[in-house]
Amino acid sequence: MMLKPPESRRAPVSPQLAMRVAVLGGVALALFAIVFFRLWFLQVLSGDKYLAQANDNRVRDVVVAAPRGDIVDRSGKVLVDNRIAIAAQIQPQELPADPAQRDGLYRRLGRVLGMSPRRIERTVDEQKTLLPYANITIKADVSPDVYAYLVERGFEFPSVTVNRVYLRSYPYHELGAQLLGTVGQLSPSDERNPRFRGVKGGTVIGKDGLEYTYDRYLRGKPGATRVQVDALGRPKGELALTEPVKGQQLKLSIDLALQKAGQQAMSEAGGIPITDGVKNRGGAFVAMDPRNGEILAMGSYPTYDPNLFAKPIRPSVFKKLNSEDAGSPLINRAIQAVYPTGSTFKLVTGIAGLQEGVITPTTPVDDPGSIRIGNITFKNAGNQANGVVDMRSALKVSSDVYFYRLGRDLDALKGQPLQSWATRLGFGKPTGIDLPGETGGLVPNPAWRNDLYAKKLTDRPWSVGDNVNLSVGQGDLQATPLQLATAYAALENGGRVVTPHVGLEVEDSSGRVLQRIEPGASRKVVISDSTRQAIADGLRAAASQDGGTSADVFRGFPYPVHGKTGTAERAGQADQSWYVAYVPDKARPIVVAATVEQGGFGAEAAAPAVRLILSQWFGVQKKLIRGNSATR
Repeated sequence: MMLKPPESRRAPVSPQLAMRVAVLGGVALALFAIVFFRLWFLQVLSGDKYLAQANDNRVRDVVVAAPRGDIVDRSGKVLVDNRIAIAAQIQPQELPADPAQRDGLYRRLGRVLGMSPRRIERTVDEQKTLLPYANITIKADVSPDVYAYLVERGFEFPSVTVNRVYLRSYPYHELGAQLLGTVGQLSPSDERNPRFRGVKGGTVIGKDGLEYTYDRYLRGKPGATRVQVDALGRPKGELALTEPVKGQQLKLSIDLALQKAGQQAMSEAGGIPITDGVKNRGGAFVAMDPRNGEILAMGSYPTYDPNLFAKPIRPSVFKKLNSEDAGSPLINRAIQAVYPTGSTFKLVTGIAGLQEGVITPTTPVDDPGSIRIGNITFKNAGNQANGVVDMRSALKVSSDVYFYRLGRDLDALKGQPLQSWATRLGFGKPTGIDLPGETGGLVPNPAWRNDLYAKKLTDRPWSVGDNVNLSVGQGDLQATPLQLATAYAALENGGRVVTPHVGLEVEDSSGRVLQRIEPGASRKVVISDSTRQAIADGLRAAASQDGGTSADVFRGFPYPVHGKTGTAERAGQADQSWYVAYVPDKARPIVVAATVEQGGFGAEAAAPAVRLILSQWFGVQKKLIRGNSATR
């Protein structure tokens, strides 16, 4: 018998096993194909890309700050520029690795700079996180003695260097501080602001005022030092330098001489004392061209020196500048503080009464000194009886009784005409000026008060007495000096409610115009010629005729002043002084509004300030004249 070879005795492969082997082989082949394709993709198709990224990993760009653009007045006089300072800085990559040596360095440096070691350490940690390859500024403005000491004893201060930096400079110090604004380094909260999208950490940006509004023009373009680093990220040397580009120049509508005169006038006429450099009585003024809304001057008190913000400011100093005890100097009272306006609001009440047909310019009204409306007796200031008055004479002597009656009669009409005219003339909402933080104020109406009453936030609903108070600028009315200036400008220019603005042009360093800044469009308010003439005549008489509330102040002034005093009552405070005036000069028209908190009657504090401002504008001899305190 023949035997079969051994291979012929193997068990046959089942179809199921063959299938499994085929599937596993296919999977393995697919996996190898994927790996092969990925390697081919990375090395062949994307090789150049990843090679470039690998090269980039060997270099870092260190930001070189750009000097900000200058800010100049309407004649090109510099209001804000930059100065070169010496900054004490630390090179983070050169800091001692040993904690004990590092602490010793901070102690020695702290003694020289007058800083605590803990503050230096905190500054290093914070800035190193934001800008790991840039020099860390410990103190932005050191004295020549400190500079010399650090240079001569460099061996005692490893990693410490002194370099030139640009600091914002405000050569006129407190002049227009709230208007011009402040600067500071980009903070984490700033990074969430869309206007700073893409701005690199450490960049000096505008924080407030015009510095903030026009930051994108003023900021400039930072440069960069390209630094080569090793695999651990340690700098090995500089490769290239891209020079920074200075920001563009901003030209304002401000007149420097008028700005100086305005701030001096507020100090002299308001009797504002100065203690430790902080003016302790609040006030504000606005001077504007009524034709186009250009702000010629704007000031607020108390004030401060914005140079404080050119370098990191101490928390204690910042807290004081925000303190109510110090008068909150950072607030721009011209656009952010709201007050009852007193009799300066009678312009609005007069226009509303005439336009709504409640009264005519010549309608006689008897003013015995008081009037009873409902169960309340409303009185003139000092119970003064003015006899029979019409619109012109009521404005001249500031008859409260005349306007109380108008407020009562307007409240009886549908549509709340007094509130409507106030809104049309710019009250109750921001004017749209190109400054941040403007307050809209409040024009009280029945819906507003009744809503408060329904929520139990006040003790009574709306009554006719509220409209009576509003008619003379009292009660719940809240307005800014700029809103009053805008309303009076509308009377002077024929009914255009202009959009106030400060920025005029963006220029290059040689003064060549790159871009004109267009303000918002003005609104037209239809005021009849007879109404405008009657109100204008009354305001002119108040400033020029015997018995006028500000006639003593403007006696002998060679230009036709149309003005109105205001004395506003504020709970828990002495009366607030107001004055608003315009001069319809063909070549140089102007409207000025001024207020002094706790300044008393309008003719006592605010009106003299306005006269001094107008004297500067028209080149008239300046002299301080106070009016009759018996009238409002």
